[in-house]
Amino acid sequence: QVQLVESGGGPVQVGDSLRLSCLASGGTFKPYAMGWFRQPPGQEREFVALITWQYNTTTYADPVKARFTVPRDTAKNTMYLQMNSLKPEETAVYFCAAGETMVPSRFQSDEAMYDYWGQGTQVTVSS
Repeated sequence: QVQLVESGGGPVQVGDSLRLSCLASGGTFKPYAMGWFRQPPGQEREFVALITWQYNTTTYADPVKARFTVPRDTAKNTMYLQMNSLKPEETAVYFCAAGETMVPSRFQSDEAMYDYWGQGTQVTVSS
């Protein structure tokens, strides 16, 4: 099956930028969508952003709009999360996920739509 590995997390200061990477390997990688989710300490996991692999469309959660982007490198089977102007409340474990099933856009941010998940990478934003 597909394996997803996140990297790039670490400690940063408020207002800093950070780029996370999600590398896919194993089998044939044919996602419909790849997404980023995060889980702050003591809170539920939440949707951050996604990109549809076939159509190259992106969707962002309201709190990260205008600050985060989701670049990709299809040749490397890699998705990135570029995070700018980071806030303390964005301290979380960040997960990447891949879904193989085409679903309407309204459902693409649902965790249930994703088939593969990485182990997560910690981002800590300090004041």
